[in-house]
Amino acid sequence: MKKHFITLSFAALVCAAGSTSFAQAKKGAWVNLFDGKDLKGWHGFNKTGPVKNWEVENGALVCLGAVQGTDTGGDIVTDKEYGNFELSWEWKIDKGSNSGVLYHVVEDPKYSGTYVTGPEYQIIDDIGWVPDKLEDWQKTGADYAMHIANGDKKLKPVGEWNTSKIIFNNGHVEHWLNGKKIVEFTAWDADWEKRKAEGKWKDHPEYGLAKTGHIALQDHGHKAYYKNIRIKEL
Repeated sequence: MKKHFITLSFAALVCAAGSTSFAQAKKGAWVNLFDGKDLKGWHGFNKTGPVKNWEVENGALVCLGAVQGTDTGGDIVTDKEYGNFELSWEWKIDKGSNSGVLYHVVEDPKYSGTYVTGPEYQIIDDIGWVPDKLEDWQKTGADYAMHIANGDKKLKPVGEWNTSKIIFNNGHVEHWLNGKKIVEFTAWDADWEKRKAEGKWKDHPEYGLAKTGHIALQDHGHKAYYKNIRIKEL
């Protein structure tokens, strides 16, 4: 009887150790958000049913620009929500295109778009944007309307693939572009609050406050291409 008890105890310890290792690996492991084949794991912001304004072309997730120049109505978001993470992806755009990647997006019918709550890694044609002159806070890589990209920014020409990364870890935020860190800031500190109160988001008290939320890809009425989208929870 004693021998049997020892065997069971040893087995229990092995299982417990295995569970801990699995949990740690799961938290720090890279997960693909797009398999290059379909939109599994994504849905339209505040919508149910099939997504019609994004499709897969040659292994890339492509925004068709169906919202025709507006900035709401066509964004897609991950089914899952994320808090602290490292998110990386590759992207390219057509001449004159505008898009973006957002995080901590809150779904609720009272919010007209993903950007109302979610901070955005801006993606736009810095050179060929025609409608108006871009401010630095509107250019690629910026924390849109909050923090501009620094001088290390190296942007590939329109039509070529870029690599980008967002790191969010307990309020510490980094934007990377083609291997260079171009933005770094602390969410919710005094400087962040001042920028929010004095800028575009002064009339949007809900902007940037969520600590968890969906990842979003923006349809701003232009074609944009994304691939190798993956995330690691921190």
